[in-house]
Amino acid sequence: MSGPQAAIFAPGFFASTQVQIAAFVGALVAIVAATVGLFTVIRGQSFASEALGDIGTSGGSAAFLVGIGPLWGFAVVAIAAAAVMEMIGIQRPRGRDLATGIVLGAGLGLAALFFYLNTTYHSTTGATTVVLFGSIFTITTSTIPLVAVFGALALGLTGAIFRALLLSSVAPEIAAARGIPVRRVGALYLLALALAVALAAFTIGTILSTALLIGPAATALRITRSPGRAVVAAVLLGVAAVWLGIVMAYDSYDWPPLGHGWPASFFVVTLILLAYLLSGLPWPGGRATRASVAAAGAPARD
Repeated sequence: MSGPQAAIFAPGFFASTQVQIAAFVGALVAIVAATVGLFTVIRGQSFASEALGDIGTSGGSAAFLVGIGPLWGFAVVAIAAAAVMEMIGIQRPRGRDLATGIVLGAGLGLAALFFYLNTTYHSTTGATTVVLFGSIFTITTSTIPLVAVFGALALGLTGAIFRALLLSSVAPEIAAARGIPVRRVGALYLLALALAVALAAFTIGTILSTALLIGPAATALRITRSPGRAVVAAVLLGVAAVWLGIVMAYDSYDWPPLGHGWPASFFVVTLILLAYLLSGLPWPGGRATRASVAAAGAPARD
């Protein structure tokens, strides 16, 4: 490479297998997170997604303890936590914080125990850093099929209930009056959210996973009124943040301290934050309104 490309991409970037895997997995996870995250923002359940990500810490640490892939731990624990939240009553506005807080406390307590056992009995090097902050360049090809399956399930669930979920998110009373099973739709959404959170935690860590779920979606809803266009915008923003984060993390091996590099998750989250701040500037499309979202979710009339 020469000229502008050489100034942007460090030598060996495109030939690196680790970069190729990170770019593919990162893009897939960004697509899932942005799509599911749009409804998380609309439904006002950002705290629930944050809790599921933090609770995933116990799943990731348990996976290291028993010697299995961390993605399995993230997914199993996130799905179990979502089920408990549903049973406690996350569908009721006053019950959401209660359910989330109870499950979050229990999950973090288990995480502390599992990290202690890892340190005491296995001395697993870097387990805490990988679980909390991710390590996108250490993802192996053997994990790609599982990522693809979880991603397809999350997107498939969201697509299957898209219109019903959209309407029940902004006007649950109207949705119920039209025969939409609001509770069942909400439960399916929580399952999709749990899978999306697990994938985000696997990619950029449990602590930062919420940024990939909420940031692109919240930014998209600031710059467009249409829910459909908001999904597209959120996906593009998420993928761009991940890919640029990978480029910057790879280039950072030439930055001080030399030979160590900076974490990709730091760049991804920083880019998402910058995009959100810039979205506060005036845009022709304006901000999405609840009325426009509800209208998009309403069934067509003859």
